Amino acid sequence: MPRSILPESRLHPAIRQAVADSHADIVREVEDAIAAHPAVVVGMAQNPFPRMARKALDAAGVPFQYLEYGSYFAQWRRRNALKIWSGWPTFPMVFVRGMLIGGATDLRKLIASGELRRLLDSSPAS
Repeated sequence: MPRSILPESRLHPAIRQAVADSHADIVREVEDAIAAHPAVVVGMAQNPFPRMARKALDAAGVPFQYLEYGSYFAQWRRRNALKIWSGWPTFPMVFVRGMLIGGATDLRKLIASGELRRLLDSSPAS
């Protein structure tokens, strides 16, 4: 089932550009990192789950790029743009070969099952 997202046709023409431009820089930065690195962790300070994801990747011997955006009280509006863009409601956001695989708990499941290694050994997602 595809996720529900408001189609651009239901945005008034006068606000379409404002919606498209809202914190587009942070989305572009994450997209660039995803294109350049096989594994990317997007997180925030003070949240233990991004740290858990980084430790799990380190323990699995997987190199990764880490992007950190603020803390609970700083940069939340910018992080919100990432949540809207990805559809993922929490941090970290872990990407493998361009695919969002979820957060720290999801990452640990993929490591345990061997699926993470299969994803890393496959060709990049489009």
